[in-house]
Amino acid sequence: MGDSASSSYVHKSLGGGSGESLSLTILADLLLWRNRTGAAILLVSSTVFWFLFERAGYNLLSFVSNVLLLLVAILFLWAKSASLLNRPLPPVPNMEIPEGFAIKAADDILVLINHVLSVASDITIARNPIRLLQVLFVLWAISYVGTLINSLTLVYIVILLSLSLPVVYEKYQDHIDDKLDSTSKVIRNISRKIPMP
Repeated sequence: MGDSASSSYVHKSLGGGSGESLSLTILADLLLWRNRTGAAILLVSSTVFWFLFERAGYNLLSFVSNVLLLLVAILFLWAKSASLLNRPLPPVPNMEIPEGFAIKAADDILVLINHVLSVASDITIARNPIRLLQVLFVLWAISYVGTLINSLTLVYIVILLSLSLPVVYEKYQDHIDDKLDSTSKVIRNISRKIPMP
C-alpha cells in the first residue's frame, strides 16, 4: 500500500478528515474500505438490488409495496402479541426529519441549482461557445451511454467503480501518477503539432 502521506492525500481529496463535514469523512472511509462493514453492505445491497430489478425483472413499485406490507404486518403482529403476552411494544423510532438536515439539504440543492443556472446564463447571455460545446458534449455522451446501458445498470457500474477505483489509486498512486504524467506529455506534444486557428 502507499505511504501514509499518499493515503491521507487520497482520503483528504475524497473529503475525509475535513472538519466541516462529517458526511464527507464517512463517504471517504466508505469508498476507501476503511469502514469495511459499510462498504460490504453497500456492495452486497447494490448487487442484490441490481439483480432483483435488472435480471429477475422485479418492479420497483411492487418491491417497495411488498417491503412496506411485510414491515406493517410484522409490527402489527408484534404489537398484538406484546399486548397479549405483557411484553414491551416494538421500538418504533420517531420518524421525523431534523430541521438542520433539511436546511443543509436545501442549501446543497440551492448551490447545485445556482451552478446550473450560471452555466445556462454563461451559454445564453455571455454566448460562450466553449461552454456550449462542453454542455453539448456531456449531454450527448449521457444520451449515448443511455442508449447502450440501462440506467439501473449504469448506477450499479458507478457504485462498483466508486468502491474500487479509490482503493486501487491509493494502493498504486505513484505508478498511476507516472503513467498519467507521461500520457499528458504525449498529448501535449501531439496537440502542439496540430495547427490551431
